[in-house]
Amino acid sequence: MANQLIHPRASQLLVAVAAAALLAACGGDKGDKASQTAAKVNKEEITVHQINFVLQRQPGLKPEQAEAASRQVLERLIDQELAVQKGQELKLDRDPRVVQQIEAAKREIVARAYAERIGEGVAKPSSEEIAKYYNDKPALFKERRIYSLQELQIEARPEQFEAIRAKLAASKSLNEFAEYLKSAELRFNGNQAVRAAEQLPLASVDAIARMKDGDSMVSPSPAGLTVLFLVGSRSQPVDEARARPAIEAFLLNQRKAEAVQKDVKALRDSSKIEYVGKFAQPAAAGAPAAQPAASETPAVVAPAASGLDHDAISKGMGLK
Repeated sequence: MANQLIHPRASQLLVAVAAAALLAACGGDKGDKASQTAAKVNKEEITVHQINFVLQRQPGLKPEQAEAASRQVLERLIDQELAVQKGQELKLDRDPRVVQQIEAAKREIVARAYAERIGEGVAKPSSEEIAKYYNDKPALFKERRIYSLQELQIEARPEQFEAIRAKLAASKSLNEFAEYLKSAELRFNGNQAVRAAEQLPLASVDAIARMKDGDSMVSPSPAGLTVLFLVGSRSQPVDEARARPAIEAFLLNQRKAEAVQKDVKALRDSSKIEYVGKFAQPAAAGAPAAQPAASETPAVVAPAASGLDHDAISKGMGLK
């Protein structure tokens, strides 16, 4: 069976089996299950604990929405339970790929729980530290702007870069530059967006903040060059009081990440790790490292603190 393709409808059941197995594992105490039963599906029960577990993972749920939301969750759990029962009848829960998915999900959950446990011992940033971060990042706060950006991804060889840069500098408009790319038979694609400062990569915020309306920025990319045009911008500063919750959350997450990384390093140093087979050989010099898809990447034990999370900062600043 492991070497056979699974029908798309069956693969959906695999997901349901894995999700339900995880939900059951995290559903809580079963001692009072009988008194907490919300529904019975054939011989199986769905409990209030399971509903509450799902609701806890829906941030921003208002008290007046809880009743309707709980009923919606219950209906989804009933559908899921029916899929699980049918999947078990088809013995899909024994398929090697399903077992592997469940084990992988279990590892991620345990790793994240470990990260959360380490993070519980991290001290919150002080008022002085929050104020310092606010003052050190004027482009994010005091001088915050909303940017209208256009980006061109150009496929080009290194020997073409100089000519492209020169033409960009001489062009009076983006359209003129795009016409040059077409005439030179250079492949490119573009997109445009409106972004607030906190939505930009943290490493690029200061550089973009120094740009004036109409300016452009060129940077290398795997396929050639990336050209960023600042079409326009408007000032929208944020005071320290409004920024404080987002800054506190960012600095705290940064500290948690550092604490976990330090602890993992100590675990590595105190553990015996032996690479086997082809992994025992050093990587070939100059070989590019392929980036695995997000769905194939093991859970990072702590989130990378590379910048202020947009959702967090928008909530913390009261922005839309």
